[in-house]
Amino acid sequence: MADDARPSTVDVFINCPFDQDYAPTFRALIFAIYACGFRPRSARELDDGGQTRIDKLFNLIAECRYGIHDVSRTELDGNGLPRFNMPLELGIFLGAKRFGGKAQRLKRLLILDTEQYRYQMFISDLAGIDIHGHRGDPAVAVRETRDWLANVSRRHLPSADRVVRTHDAFLADLPALSEALEFDPETIPYVDFERIVTNWPIAAPAPR
Repeated sequence: MADDARPSTVDVFINCPFDQDYAPTFRALIFAIYACGFRPRSARELDDGGQTRIDKLFNLIAECRYGIHDVSRTELDGNGLPRFNMPLELGIFLGAKRFGGKAQRLKRLLILDTEQYRYQMFISDLAGIDIHGHRGDPAVAVRETRDWLANVSRRHLPSADRVVRTHDAFLADLPALSEALEFDPETIPYVDFERIVTNWPIAAPAPR
């Protein structure tokens, strides 16, 4: 990672599970970030066959001032093994913040789990870092995201109540929006979902 890499002050890296069970929360994070006037970034946006996945992640993390990391997926998969992608990407982000250049050291991050102190049972090295619990509820994840962005950016943002209400209104419109574009609302590809969100009248404030 280049020492002189300058992270964008509006880009928010999302490190989270990509399975169908987590999809409502993933989409809620995307919406909340846009509703607050920032831009979500995710490994899902990367589709360059000429670059390894880890290099894509290095570049993506280098470009983002902010990062949201959900470490809640601790269940075993069909092979009886846990998923380590989220802790790995969190470690890369923390490494960039600790060992990167001056601009990289300005990184800020939000760590989410289902419960605030559950991490002590499986990733105790995070002791001393505030973990925020979302209880598996997308609306709580929206509130945590909005309040954290307001805190770390010091920008004037819509209230958490307003962002949650706006997200509810968007979810009510999503089936019709999906049908008009001939998408299954449960399986809209990432880039297309982003386009739907940005074309919907969120009325987000411009970052200041």
